Amino acid sequence: MPEPEFTARGVRIGKGLRSLTRAGQIRISEGRVRLFTSYGSEIDSAPVQAVRASTPRFGAGDRARADLGGTRYSLTLGESDPDPGTPGTPSARRFVEAVRRAAGRGR
Repeated sequence: MPEPEFTARGVRIGKGLRSLTRAGQIRISEGRVRLFTSYGSEIDSAPVQAVRASTPRFGAGDRARADLGGTRYSLTLGESDPDPGTPGTPSARRFVEAVRRAAGRGR
């Protein structure tokens, strides 16, 4: 199995007003974006070309939105990237950049 292009743990994943998990995981690998619960079961996945990711213009810097094949999810990641060598959740901005890079859309 190839190394994932992006991984974030401890992510709050919601759908609409409902929280699906408070310590989930996001993984971008093999051309797919996958969302997992804290127990490791897959919530949803879609090819990176079918995923739209963005950060809200107003609000906290730790939030992102992801549309996986027509289903919208709200994601709460870290507000800033952790220091190198320090464990922690990557920033929402880095997630959005990783989706765009994996889909070949650049910045």
